[in-house]
Amino acid sequence: MYQYLFGPVPSRRLGMSLGVDLVPHKVCSFNCVYCECGKTTRLTVARDAYVPAAEVSAELEHYLAHHRAPDFFTFSGAGEPTLHSQLGEILTFIRRRAPEARTAVITNASLLDDPQVRAELATADVVMPSLDAATERTFRRLDRPSPRVRLAPLIEGLVAFRDAFAGQMWLEVVILPGYNDHPEELAALRAALERIRADRIQLNTLDRPGTEVDLQPASRAQLEQIAADWGLENAHVVAAAPAAPADAGYRADGDAALLATLARRPCTADDLARLLGLPEGEVAERLAALEAAGQITAVAQERGLFYQATDRAARGGAE
Repeated sequence: MYQYLFGPVPSRRLGMSLGVDLVPHKVCSFNCVYCECGKTTRLTVARDAYVPAAEVSAELEHYLAHHRAPDFFTFSGAGEPTLHSQLGEILTFIRRRAPEARTAVITNASLLDDPQVRAELATADVVMPSLDAATERTFRRLDRPSPRVRLAPLIEGLVAFRDAFAGQMWLEVVILPGYNDHPEELAALRAALERIRADRIQLNTLDRPGTEVDLQPASRAQLEQIAADWGLENAHVVAAAPAAPADAGYRADGDAALLATLARRPCTADDLARLLGLPEGEVAERLAALEAAGQITAVAQERGLFYQATDRAARGGAE
């Protein structure tokens, strides 16, 4: 089982995506109310080599020697990837070792006011920042950032990065009823999005258990109405992820891949079957065995029964 890689899984935005996790669970500059990875345990904006870059490169080398390259190497996981001080070096390693694959970085954009971070991200093919609020009050209530993060420099960082970046910027907006769906906030968001000029604006909402209880997702109809009201040609509602291809050929270590996925985000049995390309019956058997062994637990939510890793050994890839 890899410690810093997870997947690959079929992503609704990136095709077959292999995750690269550069920070321990849960080191982040935000503590979002809706985060599916759980509460932030270290709220920081300090950049550091949180995991050894040489070990990450060694795992990538091993993966590529034994599996076909994914469509994307995606820097994400259980924290903020731009906090890793050697992000640029690892992006360069992938480009040199697997030039046929592309790289994506999912970021909360909190460090984009730093020219060094922008320079490192410039080597990626796709950068996928988020912007959930365009007023300071809603930003602090919804994303609960480090005290050192302010919204205005964050937005200016997004604008500066878009101006210089040669790749694709796909900006995600998570809509959460009761937080950022009132008309004044949506109008402020539209104004910020016009300034940023992302290639794509992707409207999303809560899909798995969040950090806080009793959160409600926006309906698809509400998201489509927001997109229509904004009138931005590049804004659309994110669709469901596709199933994994039958000829996957990416990984055969089913239990390890399943645990690595659940160590980072809760999933239903249906999610896992679709993400990992495994038969539903096989997924059910694996989940039952892992639950009996105390490695995972189940939590009932509106969309179904969500499984998440509980054993620290199983979370080795995320911590």
